[in-house]
Amino acid sequence: MIYRKCKDLLSVQNFGAHFSLVLLATECAFTMMHCAIMLSSQSGYYILLVVLLIFLMDSEEWKSCSPCIRGELPQDRSISEDSHDEDRGTLVSLDTILPDDLLEKIFSFLPIVGIIRSGSVCRRWYNAVHSGNYKWSNIMPQKPWYFMFTCSEEAVAGYVYDPSLRKWYSFKFPCIEKSNWSASCSCGLVCLMDSEQRNRIFVCNPITTHCKRLQDAPGGRSPDYSALAISVNRKSQKYTVVVAKCKQVPEEYYQWDISIHIYESESSSWVTPFNENLVGWRGGDECVICNGVLYYLVYSTGVLGNNEPRHCLVMYDLSVRPSCTSLMSTAVPVPCSLTCGRLMNLRDRLIMVGGIGKPDRPGIIKGIGIWELSKKEWHEVARMPHKFFQGFGEFDDVFASTGTNDLIYVQSYGSPALLTFDMGLKLWKWSVKSPVTKRFPLQLFTGFCFEPRLDICS
Repeated sequence: MIYRKCKDLLSVQNFGAHFSLVLLATECAFTMMHCAIMLSSQSGYYILLVVLLIFLMDSEEWKSCSPCIRGELPQDRSISEDSHDEDRGTLVSLDTILPDDLLEKIFSFLPIVGIIRSGSVCRRWYNAVHSGNYKWSNIMPQKPWYFMFTCSEEAVAGYVYDPSLRKWYSFKFPCIEKSNWSASCSCGLVCLMDSEQRNRIFVCNPITTHCKRLQDAPGGRSPDYSALAISVNRKSQKYTVVVAKCKQVPEEYYQWDISIHIYESESSSWVTPFNENLVGWRGGDECVICNGVLYYLVYSTGVLGNNEPRHCLVMYDLSVRPSCTSLMSTAVPVPCSLTCGRLMNLRDRLIMVGGIGKPDRPGIIKGIGIWELSKKEWHEVARMPHKFFQGFGEFDDVFASTGTNDLIYVQSYGSPALLTFDMGLKLWKWSVKSPVTKRFPLQLFTGFCFEPRLDICS
């Protein structure tokens, strides 16, 4: 009885040749769907439909139907004239089965890649996915995706890794023109800054491909160093972009001019509330916003001993404008001698992933650690086990590492291997092997993560 009902529900004209696959999945999934059957008959059928959609989404036929995850609208398909009459008699329109709100509710139970691919099935599903009527903020929580690509002068295209389904998808990132652009992500939005003039800035949602170019950042073009950070308010969806620029004072090797520039999406304008001349320290390319505070890694330009840290963390309260407080008065030493440091905001917790240098040779990496800052004190969260560290092969003293929510990604610039660390489970795990391949010995790779969301717009 249930089997026949599912067959009737799923005998939708636009599925065409995929019926046999779906019905086969039905027989294989009965034990998984026992709880759905125990519900009221109508609710049970809808949950069955969700499960079958997941089966279909993971099939080779589905993938061939939608080779790119963007979910373009296909041409309408019609039933072959050779179809049997009795099959034609069971065909019904999905419009007569599910109202719009219930169809969108079913979509909300799917992984986000399933929602996107659903838009390729038929025109009605495309409209349901892209109309914007449904509050996609209600969909199930999604783990951050990692976008990996190779460093080159060509158009930036690569693959994204979905840790929930442990799959890679071909992906062309919007807006970004070159692989050495700076990137920062927050709550589904990615902020990108050009690597040459460092004043052209874009904010985009890589899933919807909606992109906006901001007014050019102040502070002059082509600083010696620049760092980029974005923070999005999840409720209002307003965002703040910060650019920290650092330029050497002419003929003064130990003096560096640092300026902080802030963009608010609500006012669509820039302000420059802070400028300072640092002696013996310079800014770099690593900063992040956490709980309304900008955290910025600075680097020593003086002569240090082997045991003295070459990095230092400074803080700037974005709510205080202008500020006369010196950055170095807020300085927090790093927990050990680092080869490099990567800052990230994980659920409003400031996390640093760093390469641990050898005491006698600070520039030589011997491991990777993860620390959390609490009340100006660093607490070690984890260290990468040696077997994973060795698994990268030749590991340079600098590397790529980003994270959001509870997930941290670590990638060597010289290898497409990708390692994840779950902050909640304290678990290290390799991703599925990346389809990005190394074609020559000196080829470099990079990447960054972002939260896949449909409900936020730049």
